[in-house]
Amino acid sequence: MWWSNRSMAAFTPHVTNLSKREGKSFGFILRAEQGEEGHLIRNVESGGPADLAGLRDGDRILRVDGTFVDNMEHSLVVKLVRDSGMSVTLHVLDPASYKQAKASRVDLSQPAQAQPTMNGVAGSPPKPKLCFLEKAKSGYGFSLKSTQGEKGIFMAEVTPNGLAEKAGVRPCDRVLEVNGENVEDATHEQIVEKVKASGSSVMFLLMDEETDRYYTNKKMKLGAGVATLKHLPHRPRIADMAKGSDGYGYYLRSDPKLKGHFIKDIDSGSPAERAGLRDMDRLVAVNGHAVEHCSHEQVVDRIWQGGQSCSLLVVDKDTDKMYKMGGVSPLLYWEQMRGSLLHPTPPPSPKPTSKPITTPPTLEPTPASSPPAQGDYKPKLCKLEKTLNGFGFHLNGIQGERGQYIKEVVKGGAADRAGLEDDDIVVEVNGLNVEGSTYEQVVDIIRSSGSSLVLLVAGRQAYEYFKARQIPITSLLLDPASLDVPCIPITLEGVRGEEKEEDREEKATRTATPALQSKAHERNSSSSSSSPSEDEQL
Repeated sequence: MWWSNRSMAAFTPHVTNLSKREGKSFGFILRAEQGEEGHLIRNVESGGPADLAGLRDGDRILRVDGTFVDNMEHSLVVKLVRDSGMSVTLHVLDPASYKQAKASRVDLSQPAQAQPTMNGVAGSPPKPKLCFLEKAKSGYGFSLKSTQGEKGIFMAEVTPNGLAEKAGVRPCDRVLEVNGENVEDATHEQIVEKVKASGSSVMFLLMDEETDRYYTNKKMKLGAGVATLKHLPHRPRIADMAKGSDGYGYYLRSDPKLKGHFIKDIDSGSPAERAGLRDMDRLVAVNGHAVEHCSHEQVVDRIWQGGQSCSLLVVDKDTDKMYKMGGVSPLLYWEQMRGSLLHPTPPPSPKPTSKPITTPPTLEPTPASSPPAQGDYKPKLCKLEKTLNGFGFHLNGIQGERGQYIKEVVKGGAADRAGLEDDDIVVEVNGLNVEGSTYEQVVDIIRSSGSSLVLLVAGRQAYEYFKARQIPITSLLLDPASLDVPCIPITLEGVRGEEKEEDREEKATRTATPALQSKAHERNSSSSSSSPSEDEQL
């Protein structure tokens, strides 16, 4: 077989979604080993989520939730997996394929677009299918069967023109998942119980005989992330809008009682109404970027960056419930409709603003900023010594909101000499990450830091570059020479803000205690590649 030194087509990764329970692990250890390339999966627990999903010892992780990680520092990959929460989507390659790809100089960062040859003609690979069934009085209209000596549970006795057949179920379809849970190794009785426990509706991931043969021959296991959605009764909607004279004509609301961002108060005859938006649609993505885990302000900022137009992916209540039951993101619909690989990423850091959090996107948007070109972006570690004129900068932020940035750097002052610039975003203060801290908390930390202050900051373009790729901004990204910094992490316990203004800025001039040794330096040392191996229980 011949491999191009630029093509990923010959090496199709196994895409799997792992889910775990509260307090449990994904059932594998992620290691970086001396003499081995890549991020290795080791110690796969029998019967655990990783084992059930088909992960095997020695598999290499290429992507975590869409982010390419093969060339990323191991500690950052571990953090990506841990920060994914209760579920994570992994692209993995078996050891033999990975080593062949490396030897053949294949660019593994390129998405694999497998084009198998069928009867001498190139065609699209077959796909498993998601089938959503809502029970009728007579039941679902199918039976489950198993054959002694043959692995798998299969659909049988599918009623012609019945509920199951109309939902896409066919006789001899093999059951892969029930309600987003892999059941390939489950018994007939266990699957029957899961279907019964599902109540009045159930979501299946199925493979017909042709698809089963195709992937069995390739020794690949599949998840819902590669399934066809054509049989599902409810569909997300893509609303493409051009801004009118009065904006887009809707409000974006965050309801504390409901998780997510919702469309409200749609103006009659507006671009939003013409695009098909409906009251209480939940917003899933903006211009192809997932926003489900973003703050309200970040979502508004993402819409503003679209300039004069934007494309929203939304779901109504029934569609949302159905996709969640199947354990699949509505972004899969966008991918299949737009024909592009998506990388669910957080939006850029929100622009500090005094507007209330319910600011509607009907306001005049700022022009879309060009995405930062891939380059040698690095954060900055700035060491300041207080002078008679203070530290020489202002800290800007919004009362009660997260995200602080530098303003009014005094030329020739301590901040200027340390390398701080206007609009630098503050990531750490004295070794403590403050991205999730409020303005009041950061001000109190700076006040109590004494005559010395150490700030880890990133320029706006660098910050957006790292966040868009889900790369945590830490001292690990710095040049080793810049890590020789004395500082002491300070806990946020008991910190309380006192300022009352809506939009405030505090000149950092008052300090109290000297700084000690940096934990950032200790973290860098512990993750050094000179160690024979690193492993993390996931």
